Amino acid sequence: MLTVQEAASLLRTFDNILILTHVRPDGDTVGCAAALCAGLRALGKTAWLLPNPELTETTAPYFAPYAAPAGFVPEKVVSTDIATTALFPENARPYADRVDLAIDHHPSFEHFGRTNIVRPEAAACGELLYDILAALGPITPELALPLYVAVSTDTGCFAYANTTAHTHAVAAALMSAGIDYQTVNKVFFRTKSRKRMLLEGAMLNDCAFYDRDRVAVLSVPLSLMERVQATESDAEDLSALGGQIQGVDCAVTMRELRPNVWKLSLRTGARVNATEVCRLMGGGGHAAAAGATIEGPWAVCRDRVLDCIAQKVPDFAR
Repeated sequence: MLTVQEAASLLRTFDNILILTHVRPDGDTVGCAAALCAGLRALGKTAWLLPNPELTETTAPYFAPYAAPAGFVPEKVVSTDIATTALFPENARPYADRVDLAIDHHPSFEHFGRTNIVRPEAAACGELLYDILAALGPITPELALPLYVAVSTDTGCFAYANTTAHTHAVAAALMSAGIDYQTVNKVFFRTKSRKRMLLEGAMLNDCAFYDRDRVAVLSVPLSLMERVQATESDAEDLSALGGQIQGVDCAVTMRELRPNVWKLSLRTGARVNATEVCRLMGGGGHAAAAGATIEGPWAVCRDRVLDCIAQKVPDFAR
């Protein structure tokens, strides 16, 4: 396992670099990738991001300037904020066995790179990228803005329990670079489309409670997305909704990706280890935020999730 200085030294030897992001890309993977690409280019390197077809309206602007042109053949491949090759987009699958450096912060990280650096205690992969890029050179506004996107989005604008003193120190340093963090906060945390509001209303209306009302199960079937004509941007980070319900310390969000294929997102308090629960279903993540993909009819998948929670929570009330 590399140290920050070792990772920085290794990156100095790379050139013609392709940077990978994960499926359903969030602000952390996009912000890390964009900042790393900008930092490598500042060193005179050729670096690009592998196009990701699932970008949303909020993340695409940070990605677009660095998207690789058709036909680019890399010499080196780096992944950012990806815990497992199972989270590679389809066009990244050919690189699954040739990642030269994997940079991540998930406890469930699978060490698939030829070299790896992971910081499980980091609230966001952006914190680790900040330290690596700071070891490579000055943190310019071009680097600081996507890094702020990375750190702020993975901490819910610094409201989630994973936020640490180091998280705030990194955010302060990024803000000191003179970036427009107010716009980031407005776009990502204080703006919702009408379709998003309709999605949230329907989810809350159909929300079901279990385990003496401590577990909330919310669902986003394809029929709901179609009914309100919602886009991926409208559905971004819907998993944060359930945790806002008073008394709930385990929020289960099930979003239907394809017929009878559900993306499970778990957001939990100290009583429930989200990673341990999701590992039972082939997923992973963090203690308070993890996910998995499960297949079957909604009711069958819901019962499977509840059973997995019960296996890991001794006081779960049936």
